[in-house]
Amino acid sequence: MPNEPAPTLLWSPSVELKQQSKMQHYMTWLAETRGLQFTTYDELWRWSVDEIEAFWESIWHYTDIQSSTPYTTVLSSHTMPGARWFEGAKLNYAEHIFRRATTSHPAAIFQAEGRPLTEVSWAELEAQVTGVAATLRELGVHPGDRVVGYIPNVPQALVAFLAAASLGAIWSSCSPDFGSPSVIDRFQQIEPKVLIAVDGYRYGGRAHERLGAVREIHAALPTLEATILVPYLDPAATGDDLEGRVLPWATAIATPGTLQFEHVPFDHPLWVLYSSGTTGLPKPIVQSQGGILIQHLKELTLHLNLKPGDRFFWFTTTGWMMWNLLVGGLLTGSTIALYDGSPGYPDMGALWKYVEQAGITFFGTSAGYITALMKSDVHPGAEYDLHTLVGMGSTGSPLPPEGFAWVYAKVKAELWLASISGGTDVCGCFVGGTPLLPVYTGEIQGRMLGVKAQAFDTDGNSVTGVMGELVITEPMPSMPIYFWNDPDGRRYRESYFEVYPGLWRHGDWIVFNEHGGVVIYGRSDSTINRQGVRMGTSEIYRAVEAIPEVLDSLVIDLEGLGGASYMPLFVVLRDGVSLDKALEQRIKTAIRTALSPRHVPDEIFAIPDVPRTLSGKKLEVPVKKILMGVPVERAANPDSLKNPELLPFFVELAQRLKAR
Repeated sequence: MPNEPAPTLLWSPSVELKQQSKMQHYMTWLAETRGLQFTTYDELWRWSVDEIEAFWESIWHYTDIQSSTPYTTVLSSHTMPGARWFEGAKLNYAEHIFRRATTSHPAAIFQAEGRPLTEVSWAELEAQVTGVAATLRELGVHPGDRVVGYIPNVPQALVAFLAAASLGAIWSSCSPDFGSPSVIDRFQQIEPKVLIAVDGYRYGGRAHERLGAVREIHAALPTLEATILVPYLDPAATGDDLEGRVLPWATAIATPGTLQFEHVPFDHPLWVLYSSGTTGLPKPIVQSQGGILIQHLKELTLHLNLKPGDRFFWFTTTGWMMWNLLVGGLLTGSTIALYDGSPGYPDMGALWKYVEQAGITFFGTSAGYITALMKSDVHPGAEYDLHTLVGMGSTGSPLPPEGFAWVYAKVKAELWLASISGGTDVCGCFVGGTPLLPVYTGEIQGRMLGVKAQAFDTDGNSVTGVMGELVITEPMPSMPIYFWNDPDGRRYRESYFEVYPGLWRHGDWIVFNEHGGVVIYGRSDSTINRQGVRMGTSEIYRAVEAIPEVLDSLVIDLEGLGGASYMPLFVVLRDGVSLDKALEQRIKTAIRTALSPRHVPDEIFAIPDVPRTLSGKKLEVPVKKILMGVPVERAANPDSLKNPELLPFFVELAQRLKAR
């Protein structure tokens, strides 16, 4: 990690914001009801991880979680894996959503390419969930049965999920931009009873018909009792040529019934999420109704400061855990904003126009989208009316300091930028935002309440101010209760607990600095280690992608290959730009200046695109394996990638390296 200048203060919360924040309200509540006095966020965080049972029990009562039976213990033990939370409690996630129903603001707003902005009232949402839940009951869906969606981020997905959750059924979803083999790899593992699918969707101005994929998915899932078809691309689509029982969405939402909520144990499965699955089958991660409920109430209420009347948006698909977090916004009484389409169509201002028209108060996106905006000619603050916008979130990969500076220069100077980091594994955050702390360039504000996150050095010691492995040393309620089809828990333990037995190793390089700020440097299993100096890949990307001609990049360190270190750099260039000697030299000079001479790549290659997973993560480790000679079928699962057509280039390069 190179020496960097002291971070620049970009934003401080106003006295009014702090006083009116839910975090401050919670601290006042602790003082009044528990006799606990905290004057700083750091004091509050330390109590939340040192007295973890007292903290999570306080969240239960502060957010008024309702249970038909009382819990007997808050936490059975601190053992990981195996910790059990709030044993004895019975509740329902969807019931907690609908207790926020109101007539003062809509439940959801929705926009898609080529479609006008629409609102979904709470009454309309309740009526449709009632109908779909009644339909699922008629189809024989019981608690524990799986209901799956092959569906974009549209109101129908929200309705289907809440209907399944109300019954105690287990939800799982894939975005329709997933190819059928990738969907089958996921859904086949969990043997669903009902599939809810669209006939197609629009993206980037083009229509994408998906009935063929639905047919293939249906044929590969013998446990299906029925498919409910949403005619989304073509309003006249019926699915008459699909095999098995097919019900139209209009019929499903019109089935008469009453909205009932099946009360299930706290640790009853709510949904199945999937790891990126770059090699082998994706890991089916099971999280509980109660664990997700209390985690999202804590995170969205206290850390993102969502309140009734807010309009909460995160640009996501149903194949990314941020969709699940977005839905959780309803738990706070906020209106959630759904969007289906390309963020770059008809131009890079599409989402900012949505912010303006929908009156969004909190805008969430990926770090990759922000860096793409930095390369564009969009100036959101000057071109759009963003007066309603008070907060912005960033996740998915580390946001470089230049990204922070761009947000404050080009979006809004008085904006709260909450950079967050966590994972699908917990459907939440380890580190992130708080309305009580300032924002500095390149830094996440701090550790989340109830999350005992630490940085471990190579000897397993907790360190401050230097880069280490991100480790969680106390259990969290939203940690997986298990992986599907992993009866002895071996796959679960191998994923998180092998390196430090009993402690969760997440696989990120992280620094916790002296004033509580956090910087993530990329995945620890794709570390750059040149001549004994360890560095996160994000630092290379930051230096390289600051060059205007470079749109994207991928760096791989093959230390040990052939007895010597070899580090190639792959760059995606703007249209019309070629990788000539002059540009190569500028790239090398940028790395030498920003980092060190030892981190200058051995070779630079121009590629048409960076290979990524379906969830948008750079394929660092699989490409590293390919370049080290691992057969491509063992290094990466093409069906889990956005652009598998790029892999042959790396296979050919591996062969050339071997022949040297």
